[in-house]
Amino acid sequence: MTKPQPRPASRPVSRPVVALAMACDAAAAVFDDQALAALDAVCELVHPPLLDDFGTAAARAVLGRVEVLVTGWGCPPLDAAALAVAPGLRAVVHTAGSVRGHVTDACWERGVEVSSAAAANALPVAEYTVAMILLAGKRVLERGRAFTAARRPDDPLRVPRTLGNHDRTVGILSASHVGRRVVDLLRPYDLRILLHDPYVDAAEAAALGVRGVGLRELFARSDVVSVHTPLLPETRGLVGRDLIAALRQDAVLINTARGAVVDQEALTEAVTAGRIRAVLDVTDPEVLPPGHPLWDCENVLLTPHLAGSQGNEWRRLTDLAVSEVARWAAGDGFAHAVSARRARLLA
Repeated sequence: MTKPQPRPASRPVSRPVVALAMACDAAAAVFDDQALAALDAVCELVHPPLLDDFGTAAARAVLGRVEVLVTGWGCPPLDAAALAVAPGLRAVVHTAGSVRGHVTDACWERGVEVSSAAAANALPVAEYTVAMILLAGKRVLERGRAFTAARRPDDPLRVPRTLGNHDRTVGILSASHVGRRVVDLLRPYDLRILLHDPYVDAAEAAALGVRGVGLRELFARSDVVSVHTPLLPETRGLVGRDLIAALRQDAVLINTARGAVVDQEALTEAVTAGRIRAVLDVTDPEVLPPGHPLWDCENVLLTPHLAGSQGNEWRRLTDLAVSEVARWAAGDGFAHAVSARRARLLA
């Protein structure tokens, strides 16, 4: 019997007309010459011009013939007016996570296919989260500051038994792309993982290797709670005063999702009182006012929304975009397709 041959990699059966639609600085950062060449190999790439304003004559000329837009941070809204001058637009490939800022109802009504790089962008956020969980368990930042100030060794035999990463409990709030990657990356460690997500039942939680619990139980039982909830009307302020009060003494709250998911006033009170600790890659507003108490709180690590893809990590986003355009051109459909319902849940 003839042994079945592996299916060859998808090859474009056509060369769709593709343009980049994003802010100039985003395009310059994410698409280097190598990435542009890789994209041009699977399509007819119209570049320049870069489309950062759909109202210009140059943009309208490109939109008049484009079939696929590769979008990024700062893409203008693809509203009815933009679609009216883009009669052949059939697909959007986004090189970041959420498409809510530019893919409008008009796109879904037309039946435009949409892909997102949320899965690729989830990995560095998950890596950051796991690093912070482990560093917080050893109190690395606080002990490092103390060591620098004292300039003499501490006594490792006198550290409290609450310090360390053995048999600690980590609570994951939401089984999003990032939440699931965090669970995956935590598997090798000696940790108990709890999950709260109203859309994940007990069977799926077991398949993920976690225990599903109620929202308040997640906060009450965890040494670390990591927030991965998208910002929706129903999740604004979800981590409120009662949940923050439920955290154990010296527990750690990590937020890499959106600042407004957490009641920042209640959190500020808890950390400045020394009751809990926090690692915040996002706040509300994104940059706090200069006099905000969180800047000077020793129980808080603030980072400038750096957990997502940056530097050499952008290559994952462009690689995914090239792959998605090639699949679409070959008629294979997107591997990372986004539906209208799913778009609402992307952070």
